[in-house]
Amino acid sequence: MNKKYNKNNIAKFFGVFVVILSFCIISIQGCVASSTNLRFAQVSDAHYSTFEADTSFKLLSESPLLLDDAVMQINNTPNVDFIMFTGDQVNQPQEDQLLSFIKHANLLNRPWYAVFGNHDISHGGRLSKSMYLDILNGHNPNFCSKSPYYSFCPKKGYKVIGLDTIIDYQRTSNGEVSEEQLQWLKDELDNSKGDIVIIFTHVPLIEPFPSENHRLKNSYDVKLLLKKYDNPIIVCSGHYHATKIFQEENVLYISTPSLVSYPNAFRIINICPHRNKILVDVYLKETCLKTLQSKAKAKGMGSNMLYGSETDRTHTFELPKKRDRNSI
Repeated sequence: MNKKYNKNNIAKFFGVFVVILSFCIISIQGCVASSTNLRFAQVSDAHYSTFEADTSFKLLSESPLLLDDAVMQINNTPNVDFIMFTGDQVNQPQEDQLLSFIKHANLLNRPWYAVFGNHDISHGGRLSKSMYLDILNGHNPNFCSKSPYYSFCPKKGYKVIGLDTIIDYQRTSNGEVSEEQLQWLKDELDNSKGDIVIIFTHVPLIEPFPSENHRLKNSYDVKLLLKKYDNPIIVCSGHYHATKIFQEENVLYISTPSLVSYPNAFRIINICPHRNKILVDVYLKETCLKTLQSKAKAKGMGSNMLYGSETDRTHTFELPKKRDRNSI
């Protein structure tokens, strides 16, 4: 009787032990999987201003409110690893405007970084690239680059690259990547062949729509360089205030709209690696300030083009972990 009772107890204990062990294994696997994910926010073309009136399509007078709304939404989004501002942080290249913008950006509860936009830098004037970098280094504890282009590793298996696409030797809205920077980019990519690479620029490599005075002058050269690599590459840009996404094999090009013009939105992007592929979940996060969004839509022309298609706004894209060159 006692022996039977003991055997039943042992069987029950073993069964409970197996269930607990299985749960622990599943939990550990889930933790490992989630630790390999990367989630970031891309905010572009905030055009922050404390003194300007609205233009025909930019709500400059409301730019602080729209920026604060984006900050609030990002802070309420779980598991964001970092935030990148992809240019035109301010509408006028002035030190006081950049300092005021930084006060708002520093309300973010995760590290944030930035690349130059053409509105951020003045040609022979008030805010040079070196001055801009000095201010960022002095007031953003997470930014520590003396160079206008830089890289960092937010998590094992990832490389983030911020490029400088802004021309400061003449007054223009076109952009370029210098020869020196292009060589630096090649070296970075050579050293990151096993990583998922995320590149941030202001001027896009692929135009969302044609514009002779907003394009990257040597986009062909930069794209040709990217084509030499087989690992997943994601390129996030702004400048055109447009919502558009292109995929070319293992390279995903994401254009993000502006905070101050319709659709008054930013991006949350989640990268989830799998065995032979990565999934890139791209979300368009529109402002909660719907009255301002309606005002922006009424002011601007071509709202449908700026808003993009459903796939341009929110979609999951699949990139191969290693491109099969035999199929090319």
